[in-house]
Amino acid sequence: MNISELIRNRRSVRTFDGRSIEPDILKTILEYANNSGNPYDIPIEWKILNAKADGVSSPVIVGTDTFIAGKMKRVPHAEEAFGYSFEKVVLYALLLGIGTTWIAGTMPRAAFEKAMQLGDDEVLPCMSPLGYIAEKMSVRETMMRAGIKADTRFDFSTLFFDGSFDKPLPPDSAGDLMLPLELVQLSPSAVNKQPWRVVVDNSNVHFYEKQSRGYVANGWDTQKIDMGIAMYHFVCGLEELHRKAEFTVADPGIACPAETHYTATLRII
Repeated sequence: MNISELIRNRRSVRTFDGRSIEPDILKTILEYANNSGNPYDIPIEWKILNAKADGVSSPVIVGTDTFIAGKMKRVPHAEEAFGYSFEKVVLYALLLGIGTTWIAGTMPRAAFEKAMQLGDDEVLPCMSPLGYIAEKMSVRETMMRAGIKADTRFDFSTLFFDGSFDKPLPPDSAGDLMLPLELVQLSPSAVNKQPWRVVVDNSNVHFYEKQSRGYVANGWDTQKIDMGIAMYHFVCGLEELHRKAEFTVADPGIACPAETHYTATLRII
């Protein structure tokens, strides 16, 4: 299965079948996580946690006692770096047949931060359960997915623009970038807010965050995690086309709509 198939097939999983994951698979996932990396070169320390041994759980998860979490220093761009790296881990887990879901707002933070031995200058952005996907979703999961319209995405022309924000990019004008942009469109996000906006300016692809209220607190912007996920999806699409991009943070000065802020640029080479 190639990366675009993984992205298309993946969904957030909250209902698992109760089987324990083999230790060698957990070891493989953890090793991959520890080598996942991100464009900001910000280190992340990963741990696989067990409900009984580590005293952790989640009220929205059924059928697994295994979780993966990462902690990092609270530094500029930590959110984007974490989103980029964790999405790598999530997709790799699916390649091994393991289901996941991003959990931040409903995470019992005190228990997970204790289990991760979180330092005063560190942050634990998200965690995910790990488990084999149940054949049928729980009623709670079905209701949660319906509530956030989990299977819907904004129109292409709402997310992507040609040179400036006053010129939407239609799918039939995307050319070779159609696959990478489609994978961005499929990115998961907190409460399915889909905050990414992308301006294609020749070989420069600029990513912007359309902020929603309630996601920034104490200097931490949860939706920037979603931006990291979207940028990783774009890179995955390029790699499938045997192309690469240079990563930079240099605001091009394009006029932005309200509550829309520059994040980073991927220059296709």
